[in-house]
Amino acid sequence: MRGRIGDMVLAGLAGLAVLAAGLASGPAAAQAAPLPGRGELLYATHCIACHSEQVHWRDRKVASDWPRLKQEVHRWQAVAQLGWTEADVVDVARYLNEIIYRLPQTADVVGRVSPGEAGVPAARAAR
Repeated sequence: MRGRIGDMVLAGLAGLAVLAAGLASGPAAAQAAPLPGRGELLYATHCIACHSEQVHWRDRKVASDWPRLKQEVHRWQAVAQLGWTEADVVDVARYLNEIIYRLPQTADVVGRVSPGEAGVPAARAAR
């Protein structure tokens, strides 16, 4: 009887050790998985329905440099009437640049999309 109880106690202790190890690694494992960035979330929420990756890989893609990529993101968010801020446009452009385009970013990495870049004539933007 004592052997059987001892075995049960050892099995219980082993189970607790496995449970404790799982709990200890649970939060660490959750922290190890990177959270999606704002640009990725905006793109996934508002753009991916119409834009598969093929639209970015086609031969006639418009975005050939960093300013033009920002311009295209700004243009399409305006077409979709999303009302994104400049920071939103830059975040989505950065996301696309990281995963697809890999264009050199100019000094305006966090800079603004000027009216001329956005396809809006400066005189009209000043109104």
